[in-house]
Amino acid sequence: MPLRHDARRGALLMLAATALFTIMGALIKLIGDRVHFFEIMFFRSLFAMPVVLAIVLRMGNPQLATKRLPAHVLRALTGAAAMACSFYSLTLLPFAEQTALTYTTPIFATLLAIPFLGEKVGVHRFSAVGLGFVGVLVIALGQGAFGGQVDPWIAIGMGLATIHGLFSASSTLLVRTLSGTERSTTIVIWQSLLTTALTALALPFVWTTPSWETFLVLIAIGGVGGVAQVMLTEAYASAQVSSLGAYSYTGILWAVVIGWLFFGEQPGWPTFLGAGLIVLAALYILRREMIRAAQKKSGARP
Repeated sequence: MPLRHDARRGALLMLAATALFTIMGALIKLIGDRVHFFEIMFFRSLFAMPVVLAIVLRMGNPQLATKRLPAHVLRALTGAAAMACSFYSLTLLPFAEQTALTYTTPIFATLLAIPFLGEKVGVHRFSAVGLGFVGVLVIALGQGAFGGQVDPWIAIGMGLATIHGLFSASSTLLVRTLSGTERSTTIVIWQSLLTTALTALALPFVWTTPSWETFLVLIAIGGVGGVAQVMLTEAYASAQVSSLGAYSYTGILWAVVIGWLFFGEQPGWPTFLGAGLIVLAALYILRREMIRAAQKKSGARP
């Protein structure tokens, strides 16, 4: 897929993709008490498959053959684990808090890059990691943590939403290692096929026949998620990844509005403060990555 170098188009597509992903999360939260989250994961992957295949065909030269099947399986497992943590935590937490906590991926990616990629993390990025986790603690404080008043299920939800960032970061790092030898289309195809297959294995143990209304919502979850993935791919084809990162955090604003309008949730100041700290930490990490990349390109000493 050719790079269009259109920053405005990329920003608009990123904003639209973020909004659609947030809407998908709201749909999952809507039926989370009627359908097991593993079943939702299966339909999310299944109904998004045609869209994924369309993306692959448009990118050109689709190729299924690989010599790194174990790495693809591991990437699918980490991706499915991240999805499971996200989907289940949606059923336990207020929408805005859950969304904010899932934005810890860059923070965990920074930590995991040390043992898995051999990267040296300086005081700047370590400080950003610490700031991000302070944001997590502030959100937890707003939910009654540290005061003995937190609901056990709320605590589980906060833990899963945060752990989502760990699995998502692991999946991201695996993509970076796979991309050294594999085509991007090969990675996309295997991720889609394996995620659908893995979630299908759980269906006999969790299956609940959905009503027609619920089934339509499941179709919408897959369709909206698939369209959002198309827009995300097009955004990255239009502008550099580093220039689009900030726009993805508008999902927190969407989550606040949707949670207030449709779920009657009114987040307090700890949610806004904690979310702000997480976003600030992630953006600072992104800035340091851009500086390091520019220094590496120019041959300057980091």
